Amino acid sequence: METRTERIRALNDRLRATGEGGNVVITSGLAALDGETLRKIMAAVQCFDRFTADNDPYGEHDCAITDVAGERVMFKIDYYDRAMQGHSPDESDPTVTTRVLTIMLANEY
Repeated sequence: METRTERIRALNDRLRATGEGGNVVITSGLAALDGETLRKIMAAVQCFDRFTADNDPYGEHDCAITDVAGERVMFKIDYYDRAMQGHSPDESDPTVTTRVLTIMLANEY
């Protein structure tokens, strides 16, 4: 049986790797980069697998920082209710949760 944390992690990994299961947004700093750099950053976030106890203390794969093409990049996943009015009542349940993956330059955080 899958634990709550394992379900959250799987849903987060799916969003990060495929863009499915939520919304993906980038900040204005990322949007201002040249197309090739932006493509490299997006690919690096999709493939990111270097989660550790330091950058993923809850094991949910919901946030990390990485260096790509000379840029320090951060990504994070937030959980909202389906109406996007507040926090999700249960992050492990996609029927009541809208996931939002935000990708940004680390200095924008």
